[in-house]
Amino acid sequence: MSIGSYIIFAFLILSGIIILAVTLRNEKPFKNIFLSLFSGVGSLFAVNIASAITAVSLPVNTLTLSVSAVGGIPGVVLLLISDVLLS
Repeated sequence: MSIGSYIIFAFLILSGIIILAVTLRNEKPFKNIFLSLFSGVGSLFAVNIASAITAVSLPVNTLTLSVSAVGGIPGVVLLLISDVLLS
């Protein structure tokens, strides 16, 4: 892997930690965590369903599922940007 890949993965991990810290400070942290989880995983699958029209798809594996679950919709957007930059 190149140094760019390590930088992107470090950014993803740092973003996940920040998102979790902000989410846990809210009044209803578990509700917010589940909403983020479902919106992220749902948007990941929506990107893959729309791939027939847009020709943009993300592989569904442990890394993409965890990033989309922790990061929500911004996590999926970050995955799309990193896919474009690393391809």
